[in-house]
Amino acid sequence: MVFTQGEFVKTNVFVNNGMISHISTAAPEGSSVVFDLEGCVIFPGFIDVHTHLREPGFFYKETIETGTKAAAHGGYTSICAMPNLKPVPDSAQTLAPQLEAIEKTACIQVLPYGAITKGELGQELADFDALAPHVCAFSDDGRGVQNDDMMRQAMTKIHALGKMVAAHCEVNELLRGGYIHDGQYAALHGHKGICSESEWKQIERDLALVRETGCDYHVCHISTKESVELIRQAKKEGLPVSCETGPHYLVLTDMDLQEDGRFKMNPPLRSKEDQAALLEGIQDGTIDMIATDHAPHSAEEKSKGLAGSMMGIVGLETAFPILYTELVKKGVLTLEQLIHLMHTNPSRRFGIGSPLAEGMPADLTVYNLNESYTIDPETFLSKGRSTPFAGWNVWGKCKMTMYHGNIVWQEDKA
Repeated sequence: MVFTQGEFVKTNVFVNNGMISHISTAAPEGSSVVFDLEGCVIFPGFIDVHTHLREPGFFYKETIETGTKAAAHGGYTSICAMPNLKPVPDSAQTLAPQLEAIEKTACIQVLPYGAITKGELGQELADFDALAPHVCAFSDDGRGVQNDDMMRQAMTKIHALGKMVAAHCEVNELLRGGYIHDGQYAALHGHKGICSESEWKQIERDLALVRETGCDYHVCHISTKESVELIRQAKKEGLPVSCETGPHYLVLTDMDLQEDGRFKMNPPLRSKEDQAALLEGIQDGTIDMIATDHAPHSAEEKSKGLAGSMMGIVGLETAFPILYTELVKKGVLTLEQLIHLMHTNPSRRFGIGSPLAEGMPADLTVYNLNESYTIDPETFLSKGRSTPFAGWNVWGKCKMTMYHGNIVWQEDKA
């Protein structure tokens, strides 16, 4: 089966010189290489608009090479790399090392983000003019821009350049030392909590600035019911707004926490009510896409429990099977809806990736949806191993991923 033109069709896909030459039921006679994918589904390559590749600056956590191999293993052919690096890409000079590494070592498409402020310090605007031709959007990911006027100036200039702001929304003064959700688990186990208001209050601020500036605005990794409702109302107003959430927020809550760093991320796992609102948001179109927020750290950095471990989990190699198993097979979403969330919608919003269609680059992934397995972090191609899904039994195994006609992942040749 092939997912093309928004529907599943039993047909063949022909690839020539990196392009999809035609899609038809014709026999592949005379073809130099034939893959028998009976029982599998061919999807357009997934797109992740929120990935941490850690290069340059934090090679021990991940590199562009290992991160893109992990992405291909998960079925991704296009990813957007977040800017909390060293150096932070806030000028042409500081972006150059990242662009060079992408050119040399990436096995799939990687588009970097440019920073909103210099050094992501929130004090001075980055060089938007120099960065704009080379970046997918602008973000100070990992930090919310605290100063209202700084964000206003950023939105005004970024809008004039025809680019988008992708905001990590977090009010620092509301964090109060918290590191998991300020909910039932924190109260039961004596942990410091992060209130929901720390997220939605800055979204509320930013939406007011969008009304003022007209800037295209994307909200990263939303996790609260208030965030969903704010974005829903903004869309009803016709504001140029989109958002993402992560797989973990859709299938886990704070009551699934364990005293283990692999359950610690920012934003944190929220309440059952928040999860229900997120699920409603992806069903009614308020939430446009699902992004992994793949954020690898070393084993040591994730070994210090909920209080002491660094924020972030890996997700490129587990996103599709987790979502397919927990949402599609349980009737929460259709498979078509999931593909829209993982490919079609991010492609349209960010202008990246290719549909599975004749005349387009052969960016695709092949999954056997009838194959189940147990998630084992030791099989990951990412340097990161920290996932709350270790040991989960899932359905849907990636057999092959192709980027521009080149096989960048194949199960029996891993």
